[in-house]
Amino acid sequence: MPNNLLTDIPGIAVGNVEDLALGSGVTAIIFDNPAVAAVSVLGGAPGGRDTHMLAPENTVQAVDAIVLSGGSALGLDAAGGVQAWLREQGRGFEVRGVRIPLVPQAIIFDLANGGNKDWGRFSPYRDMGYAAAAAARADTFALGTVGAGAGATTATVKGGLGSASAVTRSGHTVAAIVAVNAVGAPTIGNGPWFWAAPFEQGKEFGGLGWPQTIDTAPRLKGTPGTSTTIGLVATDATLTKPQALRLAIMAHDGLARAVLPAHAPMDGDTIFAAATGARPLDDVPRELTELGHAATVAMARAIARGVFEARSLPVPGAQLSWREQFSV
Repeated sequence: MPNNLLTDIPGIAVGNVEDLALGSGVTAIIFDNPAVAAVSVLGGAPGGRDTHMLAPENTVQAVDAIVLSGGSALGLDAAGGVQAWLREQGRGFEVRGVRIPLVPQAIIFDLANGGNKDWGRFSPYRDMGYAAAAAARADTFALGTVGAGAGATTATVKGGLGSASAVTRSGHTVAAIVAVNAVGAPTIGNGPWFWAAPFEQGKEFGGLGWPQTIDTAPRLKGTPGTSTTIGLVATDATLTKPQALRLAIMAHDGLARAVLPAHAPMDGDTIFAAATGARPLDDVPRELTELGHAATVAMARAIARGVFEARSLPVPGAQLSWREQFSV
């Protein structure tokens, strides 16, 4: 794929804003036209905004944007900032002459990573959300310690924002974006190997493969309440909400292949799915299965890329990044 990013799907732009002293940030995913969307929440301690409207039985069919943010529940202000920017662009669902941008959101807990969270009365996330939407681009964007991945951590190495893309046999593009902030570990044992290594394309996260002996003993974050991996898989295919939900569910398989353990009681693992509708499905059962497989692999690769590209926060006691731990 051209950039190996979510923006390889036409009609999607991504904007990141982060404050490294704060140790947090926001990622805004903006759709040129409302995209059919769904969400699957499999973590035991999730946090989100306007996720219920994405249920297949509910009325809303498409959304204007999706937000990934740090800040735990305080970070839910970010969607309001993205809504403000979208309203200025004349975007939103029209109800009796009033436009209401539809912007679901998920958050990670990054409040205990050493950054300065003494921001005063109101959190900075609404302004960060606005800035992230305004900065959204339809071409390339940075990975690692940026956007919603700025303050992310894992059991073994610094977390971060990752992305990856692929094309199915039927010619549909599928891509993932994810903020990796897990109770579990993206790496095997005490070494540099990624659980996602079998799915790696080229050397996008080091090309190290797996070790000869696989250490399956669990590595858990010391403060397991400070977690959650959140992301989005998107496609240019034409999908219904139930089909998008199936795509989100299958993408969780990529999370489970790239982070062990996943979906823990104190994770809030949440994956959205979105479809821009540019390419219809011809053979629905087969092609939807292909899309789900591609979403699984893209999510696993995106998770490893986010960790591989991360840098430690410039604060005392910050968790070391993969590159710092393994001198790469």
